[in-house]
Amino acid sequence: MGGNSIHKEMIQVVEAPHPLIKHWVSVLRDENTPSSIFRDAMAELGRLLIYEATRDWLPTIIREVQSPVGVSMAEFINPKEPILVVPILRAGLALAEHASSVLPSSRTYHLGMSRDEKTLLPSVYLNKLPDRFADGARILLVDPMLATGGTVIAAIDLLKDRGVENTQIKVVSAISCPPALQKLKIKFPGLQVYTGAIDPILNEKGFIIPGLGDAGDRSYGT
Repeated sequence: MGGNSIHKEMIQVVEAPHPLIKHWVSVLRDENTPSSIFRDAMAELGRLLIYEATRDWLPTIIREVQSPVGVSMAEFINPKEPILVVPILRAGLALAEHASSVLPSSRTYHLGMSRDEKTLLPSVYLNKLPDRFADGARILLVDPMLATGGTVIAAIDLLKDRGVENTQIKVVSAISCPPALQKLKIKFPGLQVYTGAIDPILNEKGFIIPGLGDAGDRSYGT
């Protein structure tokens, strides 16, 4: 598995090292990046992170195909076992925008969560998750900013309430911070996190430093 990996009590955090990932993170950090380009950069970063996260995770099938000059045994992604993508609205929509261009077979379930600016606690305002996920489902949980960890933990709890194990979840984020990663390590052994960068500081308002600001506001200009 590529990237700089941190193994702690069975959680794996991968800070993907690809130069294109570093480029798009840098575009996102720049305060002068306009909203439309910011959103495109978030989508491109998401495409690359999803590619990395699914490198060894996609179910495949083998069947015989006829090429123009001969017969070959060919390997395809199994369309009967789609990867499930759960973006946390609203910024998660931008990070997950190109998921279908990477994954030949996928389904998307939207989850809307907001964070109280004073308490930093999350609340759910939209839940399109099924009552129960199929056994063995593979889920990409897309949350651009892992700061305090409150939102992503609440989202994982909702997934687990629907029959999902820690090892069936991979979290995709643009920027992560140690407080969130530490909480995930303690609560969800077996989880994997793929992130564009790990920043060292969380300020008193719950923002990652240097980070990239409010990902939702910058993605949509509001």
